[in-house]
Amino acid sequence: MARDQRFSTAGETAVREHTAKFRWHVLRRHVEDGTPLTQLAGLEGIGVRTLQRWLAAYRRDGVAGLLPVVPKRARRTHPELQTLIEGLALSKPKLSTAAITRKAQAKATQRGWPMVSYSTVRAIVTALDPGMVTLAHQGSAAYRDNYEMIWRHRAEQPNATWQADHTELNIVILDTNQQPVRPWMTGILDDHSRAVCGYMVFLGAPSAMNTALALRHGIWPKNDPDWPMCGVPDRLYVDHGPDFTSDHLAQTAKDVRFEIIYSTVARPQGRGKSERLFGTINTELLADLPGHLSQDQRHPKPVLTLPELDAAIGSFIAETYHQREHPEIDATPRPGSVMGGCHDCRKVSMTSTCCC
Repeated sequence: MARDQRFSTAGETAVREHTAKFRWHVLRRHVEDGTPLTQLAGLEGIGVRTLQRWLAAYRRDGVAGLLPVVPKRARRTHPELQTLIEGLALSKPKLSTAAITRKAQAKATQRGWPMVSYSTVRAIVTALDPGMVTLAHQGSAAYRDNYEMIWRHRAEQPNATWQADHTELNIVILDTNQQPVRPWMTGILDDHSRAVCGYMVFLGAPSAMNTALALRHGIWPKNDPDWPMCGVPDRLYVDHGPDFTSDHLAQTAKDVRFEIIYSTVARPQGRGKSERLFGTINTELLADLPGHLSQDQRHPKPVLTLPELDAAIGSFIAETYHQREHPEIDATPRPGSVMGGCHDCRKVSMTSTCCC
């Protein structure tokens, strides 16, 4: 039997094509954008070995290589019995493979069909579309968060929409008492140019004050020719964290005159651009700094202080991140390099002009 034997029914073909499209949707960020597989695995919750297997299949056969294959012994199983096994695997509460095997063997004996083994049942169950299994066992919300294809909106011009988000950085530093601590970062990202308009590195949990300081850094002009981004956004896109829903931020938005847009509850995908920035900092900058946290080094020796880490991140953003082409926009985040013009420093002060 050929290794790449395919299912025959139209319904199964549609499921397999959907699975291949999802796999390509994930994999293209590595193939076309250059996102490392290790970073992609963390963002998507998919094992690195699985992604490596998908990549090998894609390089060998193209997108067609991402189609799921039929278990080798699938043709020995009676079609109705296979349908029964698949139905049992998708039922709630979730049944073990052993329980499904017992039920399938009882039905085979009753109908006089060829007997199925545990390994055959396991092969049929593992060949099911992962999205279908998630939908059956965890519901539509889990399916939507893991498998829904998202239209990636891009703001029409710089400073039209900013995104703000936080992350706990993968590094251990020394606090003022020389004790090891893990810092946080708030990032302010321009949706159109992917420029980092401002940021804040701090100790302790995110707060409205730290968010306000990161916004202030984004709004005001910097004393750095490599960092000309500034201005006031028309909209600020945030999640439902307490610092973003605080009266402090609401008053800031009213005073500075921008609109706060909240992401849909339990929909993390819309904040993927900020998460990608944090992933870049964690994997490209922090990985080379002392105190970096990783799978192999869970208790590193802290060396840097908060001001030293702040300076390293600022230099990386201005001298590296802003200078190179961003794969999603085919241009650097610097003003003037993206369609739509420069970052407008309007509303900063009565005397300020565009800093581009």
